[in-house]
Amino acid sequence: MNKKMNSLGFCKPPDQTRVVVAMSGGVDSSVVAAKLNGEGYDVIGITLQLYDHGANTAKKGACCAGTDIHDARRVAHHLNIPHYVLNYESIFRDSVIDEFADSYLNGATPVPCIRCNERVKFSELLTTARELDADCMATGHYIQRKVGELGVELHQARDRRRDQSYFLFSTTKPQLDFLRFPLGNLESKSLTRDIARNCGLIIAEKPDSQDICFVPNGNYAAVIKKLRPNVAASGEIVHVDGRVLGTHRGIINYTIGQRRGLGLGGLKEPLYVISMNPHSQQVLVGPKEHLETKLINLKEVNWLGDTMFSCEDKQPVRVKIRSTGAPCEALLRPMGTNTAKIELPIPESGVAPGQACVFYAPKGSRVLGGGWIDKN
Repeated sequence: MNKKMNSLGFCKPPDQTRVVVAMSGGVDSSVVAAKLNGEGYDVIGITLQLYDHGANTAKKGACCAGTDIHDARRVAHHLNIPHYVLNYESIFRDSVIDEFADSYLNGATPVPCIRCNERVKFSELLTTARELDADCMATGHYIQRKVGELGVELHQARDRRRDQSYFLFSTTKPQLDFLRFPLGNLESKSLTRDIARNCGLIIAEKPDSQDICFVPNGNYAAVIKKLRPNVAASGEIVHVDGRVLGTHRGIINYTIGQRRGLGLGGLKEPLYVISMNPHSQQVLVGPKEHLETKLINLKEVNWLGDTMFSCEDKQPVRVKIRSTGAPCEALLRPMGTNTAKIELPIPESGVAPGQACVFYAPKGSRVLGGGWIDKN
């Protein structure tokens, strides 16, 4: 007789299944810990200290802040589960923060939350979970893991408004084998808060995090100036037709597609940032049509499809080139083992180097991977 699988996909009772829960101190991961603990699993909570705890104890609106560590500890105490705080500050700085700063200085627009998932949470923390003899690691991300005919698959969350697939495209198949996402099939975030209230969690009404944890109030330039002193060199603002229109205050203060805050008054046409050249310290501006493109170059492609990532065939996909956008139809053309081109039938505006491009199946919810947008 076949043994019945538990809710995490193991053929053994929950109390014999050890699961490490990555607890950020927010509602989502706290509910995951409470839910699995209530089902009888052997739950261990781990919280990562990713940056200076003392300097950020009172910081609101960001994940992994000092108050969040305290909240995670209180939730674990309420659930009567073991809880550990691991200091990953040096790892986080080396693998996430430094690249964030350098990318901006090179004229790109990075997404550090993806790198954090890829290089810290689903790498270093996952290794720690294995060292604790865990059968799997669970997180509060809104995404679904399914087992298909040819193996494990990644799918968008049932609640598309909460879907976090854009931030998890670089998750590899070996990592997916070990990961679990218990909230991915919930219909709405309100249900998550209902579970939190029913479990008596003190953080049930806690607001969602909004900022990047190490970027207070979204002020990227201030963080980069602190990390890389003397980088705010001024330079020329140049029109695509070659005219020098003015002087900027450092390329770190600009992003692709930016319109406001250029300091160019008295012009008849609205102008947008088209690109930045870190070598000449020039900011190139022009009409909106210069932002449009139908061809996107990708590097560091992570492929989650069933077939080999071929160097020959084009394939229809849907792609998302910004976290808040809806997937649009496209053709994926592999150019090597981890490089590709995306061909769009309709031009897109504001495609910025350093951002992610995520692939989805032509129909349904399956995530096929993605890559990092490179300069054309």
